[in-house]
Order: sequence, then structure tokens, then C-alpha cells
Amino acid sequence: MLTAAVPQTGPRAGIVRVRLDTTAGRILLALDARRAPKTVENFMAYVDDGRFDGTTFYRAARGKKDPKTGFIQAGIRTDARRILPPFPLETTAKTGIRHLDATVSMARAASPDSAGGNFVITIGPAPQMDARPDFPGYAAFGHAVGGLDVVKRILALPSGGGVDAFKGQMILKPVRIIKAVRLDGKAKPTKQPKAWLLTPAG
Repeated sequence: MLTAAVPQTGPRAGIVRVRLDTTAGRILLALDARRAPKTVENFMAYVDDGRFDGTTFYRAARGKKDPKTGFIQAGIRTDARRILPPFPLETTAKTGIRHLDATVSMARAASPDSAGGNFVITIGPAPQMDARPDFPGYAAFGHAVGGLDVVKRILALPSGGGVDAFKGQMILKPVRIIKAVRLDGKAKPTKQPKAWLLTPAG
């Protein structure tokens, strides 16, 4: 079943809202904890620990046919001081949350279970990210329901550099995530060491 972007911005059963305060403006996410529980649990652990605070939107992948579509990517990149253990992939075939416009999804490496502290927001549909019989796809777990103008502005920022799949897509002046704020439910910090607060980035 196809799942369209959640239009409501207020509290809803099974939905956890997160506000991203960025240097480009605020973005409101609505995460589907009912259908993608493990993925939302992982994301909220990063939020509740403050692991996203001070990270950036660093990638703008624009469509070749329509540069106003694509996705933006954010998170901890490869900062080992912030990373939490990986978790099993919740595929779109399992959750029913497809990669439509404004979908929030976990970025990952080649291994299906390698998602962690990086995520994307789509601008326009991205069916190529959905699961297929020969491809596990990516874990979509919610939608951006506010600040879509901010998302589109980030996608349009000048980019370059990068290698392989990232070639030409690295935002030249990354957009900082000042703070990721939980709006629903009780915070559940992991109590894992916050090494990034103790040591400067190398």
C-alpha cells in the first residue's frame, strides 16, 4: 500500500514528531513508529542523546532531468564518536512506507543493516529507493511535514566535490543542524558515552 506524506503537523497516535532547527530554518518531521518501530527507535536515540546536534546537511543529490527533485542528506557522516550500533533493515515491502515526496529515510552503506546516524529527505518521489525482489532498498520511516521550503532551499545550494555516488553532490557550505528536538513522548537517552563532547573533531 502506498503511503502519502502525513499532512497533519499536530500530535497523532503512533507518530513521533521531531523539529530540526537548522541554520537554513526549521524542518518538522513526522515519524511512523507504528510501521517502522526499529528505525524510528534508532533515529530517536540519536535525537534524545543530542547526537545530531552540531551535525550538518552535507549532500544535495539533484535529479538530472529535474534538478528541483532529488534528496538532501544529513547526519553524523563518519564521526565514530557519535555512532550507535546498526540495526536490522525495515524494508519498504515490510512497512508499506514508500519513497514519495518529502519522505524521511535512512542512508546506509552497501550492507542492508548498516544504517545508523545519517538520513535523507526526498524532494519528489524516489521509487528507486524502494525494495524490489533483487534489491533490499532503504528504510523509509516518516515524512517532512513542515519546512519543505527549507528542504528545497538546501537542495538548491551550490555543491561539488565528492567521489563515486557522491560526486558533485557535497554542499559547499553545509547547513548546520543546531538542534534536533523531540516534540512527542518521553525522551529515552541511551546513556552511551558522548565522546564528541569531550574531544574535538579530527
